[in-house]
Amino acid sequence: MHIVIKVMNLKRVISLFLMAFVATSIIMLCMTGAKEKDFIRYVEFNVTYPALETAMKLDIDSQDDEIKLNWIDMLAYLGAKYSGDFSSYKESDLKFIAEKLSSGEKISDLTKEMKYYSYYREAYGAVLNGFLGEYTEKSTDENGKTTETKKYGLKVYSPIAKTFPYSHYDDFGASRTYGYKRQHLGHDMMAAVGTPIIAVESGTVEIMGWNQYGGWRIGIRSADKKRYYYYAHLRQNRPYQCDMAEGKTVNAGDVIGYVGRTGYSTKENTNNIDTSHLHFGLQLIFDESQKECDNEIWINLYPITLLLEKNKSEVCRISETKEFYSISSMQEIAEKN
Repeated sequence: MHIVIKVMNLKRVISLFLMAFVATSIIMLCMTGAKEKDFIRYVEFNVTYPALETAMKLDIDSQDDEIKLNWIDMLAYLGAKYSGDFSSYKESDLKFIAEKLSSGEKISDLTKEMKYYSYYREAYGAVLNGFLGEYTEKSTDENGKTTETKKYGLKVYSPIAKTFPYSHYDDFGASRTYGYKRQHLGHDMMAAVGTPIIAVESGTVEIMGWNQYGGWRIGIRSADKKRYYYYAHLRQNRPYQCDMAEGKTVNAGDVIGYVGRTGYSTKENTNNIDTSHLHFGLQLIFDESQKECDNEIWINLYPITLLLEKNKSEVCRISETKEFYSISSMQEIAEKN
């Protein structure tokens, strides 16, 4: 009898041990599965237009030199130096790092004591990768002969077509109250209804259609998936360039739609915006979980829009269809990271 009881107790102990082991294993698996992915969750892009312009010029001017400068490396260096606050920007700081790099010093050596350089390099790269690079430019002489010339420079465009007027100011973070009180997470460019809207960067159309806040809108994702360009408040009735469709690949400089004043209504195709304008937004995406969430990363585009004014897409209007098309002579070759 005592032997039977001992055996039963032993079985119970073994059973409890196994249950505890399984429970512990499940908890460990859950903890492992719940471990957060390692990606950037916050970016405040405060690089000023003067810093962008000077860094870009230093990069472009160095392309014929033995040592080629990278504007993102230099801006990230300043980001780490200023802790992201470019209100203390000095051109001499930028030229100092440019001279160091031009003399043969490595960015890795110059930044090894900068704890957050790698963060700023990845964050600023997510914003600016693809802006500079090689492209071919076509030109036609008086005899009709077409030649192609390889160049290096800015290969992204202003979101408003060449010769079409617009006005804008730094309105990022301004208060908005339609639907609920919130901050404005884009950049408004005031222009006449029907003004052609240009694809800033090449990419894939991810979203088209109606949204009660943005009205008719279109979203384009960059090839490296880091940048999501958002164009909203498009024209009533005919918001898009006629051959736009979700999944379509567009080239930088292409006409994608037309300025309007749709939005602020649950009823589709409603003009409820007082002043016609383009809402131009840029979301950074380091992980797909960030695409639509409560902590999306949208950046201030005012300084970037000033930079993009240096490259505007020329368009022509087809009278039969009343559509505008790009006649840009630039063709991308490769992306510079």
